[in-house]
Amino acid sequence: MPLPSSPADLLRTQFDTLFRVSQVLSRSLDFRHNIREVLRALEITGHLSRGMVSVVDPESGSLAVHAVHGLDDAEYEPVRYQPGEGLLGLILQERCTVARPAIGSDPRFLNRLGLYERELPFIAVPINVDGVLQGVLAVQPDAPDDGLLAERARFVEMIANLIGQSVRLSLDIEQEKKSLSEERDTLRRTVRNRYGFNNMVGHSPPMRRVFDQVRMVSKWNTTVLIRGETGTGKELIANAIHYNSPRARGPYVRLNCASLPENLLESELFGHEKGAFTGAVGSRRGRFEMADGGTLFLDEIGEISPAFQAKLLRVLQEGELERVGGGRTLKVDVRLIAATHRDLEAAVDSGDFREDLYYRLNVMPIALPPLRDRMEDLPEIAGHLTERIGSGQGRRISLTEAAQRRLSAHSWPGNIRELENCLERAAVMSESGRIDVDLIQIPRLRDAPAAALAASPAAAPRPAPDVNDPGLDERERVVAALEQAGWVQAKAARLLGMTPRQIAYRIQILNIDVKQF
Repeated sequence: MPLPSSPADLLRTQFDTLFRVSQVLSRSLDFRHNIREVLRALEITGHLSRGMVSVVDPESGSLAVHAVHGLDDAEYEPVRYQPGEGLLGLILQERCTVARPAIGSDPRFLNRLGLYERELPFIAVPINVDGVLQGVLAVQPDAPDDGLLAERARFVEMIANLIGQSVRLSLDIEQEKKSLSEERDTLRRTVRNRYGFNNMVGHSPPMRRVFDQVRMVSKWNTTVLIRGETGTGKELIANAIHYNSPRARGPYVRLNCASLPENLLESELFGHEKGAFTGAVGSRRGRFEMADGGTLFLDEIGEISPAFQAKLLRVLQEGELERVGGGRTLKVDVRLIAATHRDLEAAVDSGDFREDLYYRLNVMPIALPPLRDRMEDLPEIAGHLTERIGSGQGRRISLTEAAQRRLSAHSWPGNIRELENCLERAAVMSESGRIDVDLIQIPRLRDAPAAALAASPAAAPRPAPDVNDPGLDERERVVAALEQAGWVQAKAARLLGMTPRQIAYRIQILNIDVKQF
């Protein structure tokens, strides 16, 4: 493009250059790349060569050369200007545009980079972001001054304003990235602390074996099968395995297989293509694809049908799947953790569960003991749950010794989940935050899992405390009598050798919550 010889030619040239610069700044958020492309556009269409951008160092307040057109970073020494030092330092000090018809005639000209021609004009303008000086844009026209230096300086100021907007956007995005990164790191630390090995509750021999197994298997990509009754904490163990594994930075996807019918389960796990079935208005990734590079936890794996078991087996064996209604084979890298409360061996014998899938899942089995088989852990578990409930309610919750003895007298067929529900119910009913024995209300199960209870000799219901036990205080004796009498006050009074009026008075002054049946 020829050099402009008139104000009209200059205006057309500047318009073309402005259009090209706007295109450059709208294409990318890479600030360093954009600056180099802007300097290139100024030279090609604007006849403004030897472009240089310097930025203000927020720590020292000096001006550091950031980009030079035509030179890589390694091709020039790092150069800095202090306020008032040279023409660039003058801009740093005065926050004003500098335009000289011949740069060599100004005694402030330093030319530390040896970049500029002394007989040619020189233009340097501040780059402001929200009224704050962030840098300097410097250029040199290709030809000697033709009387249009002021117009060129005004144009360079326009370019600097566009660069300033780009800088502001880049700074906003950088700050957002930093905030997101800090939030992500905080969440990761929180998750690691929550699911760390140190937060696993229990010191009984069965649980120590479980914790040792979890620590060992977390290091590898081995498939894990977590066995245990409902409410024993299978999902917590799966969480601990993932968040303490090399895949902790990858996705962690969970699905309860018993919560969906088979036709929806296939779509949920494998995904579907648009039009695969009624209602499939678009393509959708399945849980296996979502978990690529991470971990997939399938709870209640024993509930899936034999037909679906064959489809699942292929994914586990080959690491490949096809979406419902699709013909394209997708590769996935997923670490599988499965859990079940069912007796899979019996299901295999009866033909309800495929033997080959059983062996594919049962690589590293971890059996969680029921709460009744580790009652020595109950005080610690109750304390942990009470602290968590109190944190949720924003107050301190405490358990009396009598309440702890009442908890230990129950067989807990619902395991830890039942215990947590019992404690939360008691916390809600306690105005002071102190949970005493009368607040421990354990519903009588009409359909208790007899098979599960019979599995352990410790499972038999424990008798209520003896009202004649000398170790009981007055309140405990009254509650024990009420428990033994089925909370019929007249019967409890006879057990204690009292009149109905006397036991009613005791119930009132001892603040005992009478259960209704």
